Amino acid sequence: MGDLISWQTLLEVMLGITLSAAAGFRVFVPLLALSAVSVLGHFDLPADFDWIETSPALIMFAIACLLEISGYFIPWLDHALDLVATPAAILAGTLMSASLAPADMSPLIQWTLALVAGGGTAGITKLLTNLVRGTSTATSGGLANPIWALIELAGAIALSVLAFTVPVLAGFLVIGLIGLGFFKLWQFLSGRTAQTNSTLTE
Repeated sequence: MGDLISWQTLLEVMLGITLSAAAGFRVFVPLLALSAVSVLGHFDLPADFDWIETSPALIMFAIACLLEISGYFIPWLDHALDLVATPAAILAGTLMSASLAPADMSPLIQWTLALVAGGGTAGITKLLTNLVRGTSTATSGGLANPIWALIELAGAIALSVLAFTVPVLAGFLVIGLIGLGFFKLWQFLSGRTAQTNSTLTE
């Protein structure tokens, strides 16, 4: 029984991490996916989160999703959206992780885990996407941003699908991608620092 509980907890944590990472790409895509699978009866959320599996919530998430997706295809407006989307992604990641936590988990542990694993994953993913878009804007004047918007949307959809099909594999994939992202960021910053130091010494 202990092994079963541990395995179930792992599934739920990895599901939350994956959906949170998807929220870092697009806030409302994973919320729409969670609401849809719940409304269709494929997933049962705790009583405190029953509002997510209602038709009004599904419609609200669908409209918000369409507005968010459209906004990111408009150069420069995407940066304005990031100002709102970054805290919204952290909130969405925390909310989804909390809704997927085991029913017998204490509220303190539930929300701490949700904030760290869910909100943290969403925040880190969002930070990395913001850096990529900022670099794209600087190098292309914003003309390449719609391409990145399409890539980010594809990432949000793919992660949302993987979350409900292979949650453990998807969770480890997300952790690996975040680690790779930070490694690449460290390489980039180290290269810029070395270049700056070399310029100063010439």
